[in-house]
Amino acid sequence: MATSRFAKMFAGLMRVGKSDDVGRGTFADYHYNLRPKKDDTVIRLADCDPNQEELRRTLDTGAGEMWAMISRRSVDDERTDAPMPVRLFASGRVSGVVGIVPRGLEAPVDDALGRLAEAGRPPRIPAKIVTTRGGLRVDLGIGTTR
Repeated sequence: MATSRFAKMFAGLMRVGKSDDVGRGTFADYHYNLRPKKDDTVIRLADCDPNQEELRRTLDTGAGEMWAMISRRSVDDERTDAPMPVRLFASGRVSGVVGIVPRGLEAPVDDALGRLAEAGRPPRIPAKIVTTRGGLRVDLGIGTTR
């Protein structure tokens, strides 16, 4: 099916950042109750490009383990569809904002934070900084919260 010239132009106008900085994840990786189907389910954060310096600083700490520090959304945040900023906890320090949860995947992340709190565990999701052609990105190991 051919794409119209208008559709191509509109898509170009709507693209805020580079296409590799919009994050990655899909609802197909979750059961109906937003619980990940597999232990290796990953969400790649969006909007990492402006935070490359913070990501590099965090990576340079040489931490063996990293966790994402994400605040649950309030009712007001839900109402305004506010983004969910993510910070990293590594080597005993909390970084600045390194990215945001991709649009539409806030619900599985919020549900994971709720599951962790109900289990009496700290609300931290394992994270990893990965190098891509577009720069440094953050992968959340959301599957480990099953």
